[in-house]
Amino acid sequence: MTRREMQVTDPETGAIVGQVPRQDGSDAIAALDRASGARGAMAALPAYARADALYAAAERLAAKAETAADLIAREGIKTITEARGEVQRAVGVLRLSAEAAHSHAGALIPFDQHPGGAGRTGWAAPMPIGVVLAITPFNDPLNLVAHKLGPAIAAGSPVVLKPHEATPLSALMLVDLLRDGLPPGAIEVLTGHGSDLIPPLLADERIRLVSFTGGLATGRKIARAAGLTRLIMELGSNCATLVMEDADLDRAAAACVSGAVAAAGQNCLHVQRIIAHRAIYTEVRDRLVAGFAAVRVGPKLDGQSQMGCMIDRAAADRVQGFTDGARARGARILAGGTTDGVHVIPTLIENVSDEDPLHWDEVFGPVTILVAADDLPSAIARANASPFGLQAAIFTNDLTQARQAIEGLDVGAVMVNDSTDYRLDAMPFGGTGQSGLGREGIASAVAEMSEPKVACFRW
Repeated sequence: MTRREMQVTDPETGAIVGQVPRQDGSDAIAALDRASGARGAMAALPAYARADALYAAAERLAAKAETAADLIAREGIKTITEARGEVQRAVGVLRLSAEAAHSHAGALIPFDQHPGGAGRTGWAAPMPIGVVLAITPFNDPLNLVAHKLGPAIAAGSPVVLKPHEATPLSALMLVDLLRDGLPPGAIEVLTGHGSDLIPPLLADERIRLVSFTGGLATGRKIARAAGLTRLIMELGSNCATLVMEDADLDRAAAACVSGAVAAAGQNCLHVQRIIAHRAIYTEVRDRLVAGFAAVRVGPKLDGQSQMGCMIDRAAADRVQGFTDGARARGARILAGGTTDGVHVIPTLIENVSDEDPLHWDEVFGPVTILVAADDLPSAIARANASPFGLQAAIFTNDLTQARQAIEGLDVGAVMVNDSTDYRLDAMPFGGTGQSGLGREGIASAVAEMSEPKVACFRW
């Protein structure tokens, strides 16, 4: 392997999964040159042709679903069962993007709504924004790439894609499936370290939009460097699920355990805080302890495993640090609390100090805290104490309580009788506060990647 190459390894076993180029700033500008050169051809591509390319890619991905799932599991952190689900979601995202290409349209403008507009008519039509820089994380190495490439193609915008250096192979596979039917330069991929590749792109005014999914610290760096470039950024969260006294406790506990350990907690919708009404706190705790203890942690390619590994040992150590810090401040470990190499055992903690970062920071691992609240207003106040605001959830059979939670929770979405770990790929997706800017979800992303052009006729 030369210095211009990078090995992609399985974080669980250390086995080499593949090899990719280690590109640098000059490669980044060359890719941008090609993408910028494709602007005219992409904008001129009819909607039906963009849709056909997306539909065809979806069918090709569906045909090699097992190969794609195996690649996701081996280069990343998901079990094979989770990886299969990710492939199916990515197929759906490409199909939704194709449908968006068909339906993406402007609107008539009633110019005569004002006396000065009499005798005029016209419309606002969406135009492609230009080159999109898409930066994706390791935790959904296929579907989150699809969430950026699909809408960009639907909008008629070329893309420069920078996948996470730990998991580039799934992204490269998807790009190979997408390029057929698109002009050269429509999708450019850069593999390597973001510190080498991203700064020269952010300094170039030909990048018209940055779509970034990742951590808050990196998001802030991008925002400072982006200038007048439009931003869509999903920067994580500390999601709270409320369980009220009238809830179906078996349903709530099962959903919370699943949402706490999916992708080994390396998930922006991870159930990090469970806020239970004091009247049913003990019953909720007993169900959760049993559920956490029953999670099967094991080899990712074993179909019986329910949770895989962290992306690397440093990530496992960081997550263990959250648990050790809480324990040192007097918290009680109800389940888990230990790490085995790159596997963090699913951990449930109670009696966590109000000053503990687990209440407000993003752990990004399978650690969840359980907190009691006296009533719904206090539960909402606790949920809103974090500066993040991506999603929240409430389990209740009382419509009034559900409405109060929807209105009171300062987040981008509220799930009722489900955990925070639910996302429909078609829905607007994004949050408040430090959770980011703008909205993803297919139709929302297509709109973000477009600019309206007004035409006015005077008769």
